[in-house]
Amino acid sequence: MTQLSEIQTEKHELEMTPMIDVTFLLLIFFMCTLKFKTLEGKLAAYLPKDVGVNSDDSEPIEKVEILLQVVTEGNKLDPYGQPWVGDGRFIYDNTRVIQYSVGARKTNSLAEISKRIADLHKQDDERPATIDARPGVVYGDVVKILDEAMTAGFTDITFVGAYDVK
Repeated sequence: MTQLSEIQTEKHELEMTPMIDVTFLLLIFFMCTLKFKTLEGKLAAYLPKDVGVNSDDSEPIEKVEILLQVVTEGNKLDPYGQPWVGDGRFIYDNTRVIQYSVGARKTNSLAEISKRIADLHKQDDERPATIDARPGVVYGDVVKILDEAMTAGFTDITFVGAYDVK
């Protein structure tokens, strides 16, 4: 027999041990480099240390609550001053009346309410403010009162969410 025929008759098998070793090494590599997704419902929060189960008595912070309500709806006009026909952007004419309330005081004058807001800020400049826009109040009305509150010096201003009107 020749050498070539001996090679052909030999039985060749694949060694499984190195393949298993490589598979386990890849498995260990992927397990070590895997990053788990953080829980979406779990939020990191910096909670106040002076409120909660501590035995310290803390004073509640009194907010300046500014309430906006529509008294008279007014007429809708298109941006060119023509009567609004129901499509596109619109503005209100001068007949629209908004009532502003800070505490028990109510007024329809923006100048009067801005003076009241400025007086309250002078009394306590660390005091936060809350703007509560009731249904029917548009963004333009909210921006006016927000500008007045920022002009008065308020830096911590929050907004009350929408009410479910049924």
